Amino acid sequence: MTIPTPSLSQTPPRRYTGGMRVLSGIQPTNRFHWGNYFGAIRQYIDLQHEAEEAFYFIANLHALTTVRNRDELAGLTMDAAIDLLALGLEPAHATLFVQSDVPEVSELCWLLMTGAPLGLLERCHAYKDKKARGLAAAAGLFTYPVLMAADILAYDSDTVPVGEDQDQHIEVCRDLAASFNHHYGETFVMPKAKILDTSARVPGTDGEKMSKSYNNFLAVFEDPKTLRKQIMRIKTDSRPMEDPKQPDGDHLFQLFSLFAAAEQREEMAAKYRRGGFGYGEVKKALADLAVDYFEGPRQKRLELEASPEKVRAVLTAGAVKAREKASQVLQRAKTACGVS
Repeated sequence: MTIPTPSLSQTPPRRYTGGMRVLSGIQPTNRFHWGNYFGAIRQYIDLQHEAEEAFYFIANLHALTTVRNRDELAGLTMDAAIDLLALGLEPAHATLFVQSDVPEVSELCWLLMTGAPLGLLERCHAYKDKKARGLAAAAGLFTYPVLMAADILAYDSDTVPVGEDQDQHIEVCRDLAASFNHHYGETFVMPKAKILDTSARVPGTDGEKMSKSYNNFLAVFEDPKTLRKQIMRIKTDSRPMEDPKQPDGDHLFQLFSLFAAAEQREEMAAKYRRGGFGYGEVKKALADLAVDYFEGPRQKRLELEASPEKVRAVLTAGAVKAREKASQVLQRAKTACGVS
């Protein structure tokens, strides 16, 4: 896929000053599970209708820090694009593209890297956690926040939806942008984090946070028959059927609540408190709701999977638009610091 190089005028364009401009990236390191969807993707998709402009990219350059197999990364990148489109991302409302198709971001990353304080990067969670566990950390992981800052700044993004655990990266981005602006004049838009609503906690099948690392996940596009079997194997406590149970804090009830309407949640909570029922009843109700909830996206995914050229066309068009904006910002930054 060849992305045309944008043409640049001699005078760098001014910074974007319009309405809300949203930017978010998703790593293609695994297929999406319920935690990914309810914790982030669903909210990203809602934002595409609220923002004046929305840029969503598949962060395959970031994924290189963990996925070291060429074919696997290429496949996961395509799967991520298909999944996002099937789940409701609309090219008419949001720009979807692959990170590596916008080389301007890598060049902008270097401009930021030259002024990134070593101590700032050493304090970042991902690097600190790996070092604390005595594991070897690659330079890519250490400088990950700088590339993330370049991703954000390249599109004059002013709003970045993130979970609370990612808020630190937005602060790093703001620090780097502020430093650059201080030395070279107003160049970058200062972004702000939009902390995602985490009230809908997504536990795994064992009650811990749903994660591929814990192997306790339920995949969004799992085959319905397989999904039902996985749900029926969810771990529960061993209290007798007749005993009353508390829905609050029960991971099976929390999973049920992700899909259930308010009336269904109240009815199920009343059953918990009354007792006289088995967890199998909750599991069956959860499976029915989950299969029905994702049925539309599942069918759309099958259609997209059968027409990969349509998906590639969306990514190509998205990359053209993204490069047009990123090249303007890069030219502005290069002119500001004297390398243009």
